Amino acid sequence: MLEALGDIWAHADRGVPIVITVNGSLTRDGRAVFGRGVAREAVISHPGLALKLGRMLAEQGSHVFDLGCGIISFPVEETAWSLPDLRIISRSAQELRELTDLSGWPRIVVPRPGCGGGGLAWEDVRPLLEPWFDERFIVISQP
Repeated sequence: MLEALGDIWAHADRGVPIVITVNGSLTRDGRAVFGRGVAREAVISHPGLALKLGRMLAEQGSHVFDLGCGIISFPVEETAWSLPDLRIISRSAQELRELTDLSGWPRIVVPRPGCGGGGLAWEDVRPLLEPWFDERFIVISQP
């Protein structure tokens, strides 16, 4: 796992998949709830993401999904109103590793899951990612 400072979206211009942290909440019309941070930025740039992820959540539950357009979902919490859960982050790290292996991505960029608006300490989250993330994974944080 590599760590870097910078703008996560700068990597999208290079064709590298970008991970967005999400929750399992749906609106009444079946759209995923994109709260804040990278997820909020993604849904503004790609308005169809909320409906697409909403359908996946309704059909398959809260898991890591390739949403297309170079964006990958990474669950960190049960609902949009709950706190990030270390068990969910650990499961998502394993699922992301499996998807990365299956897809053959040479690089993938991940924000620090649960550490921005979620309030978790990176020192608590990092050990959960280390068993799953190899040198293909760039964990990026804002300077």
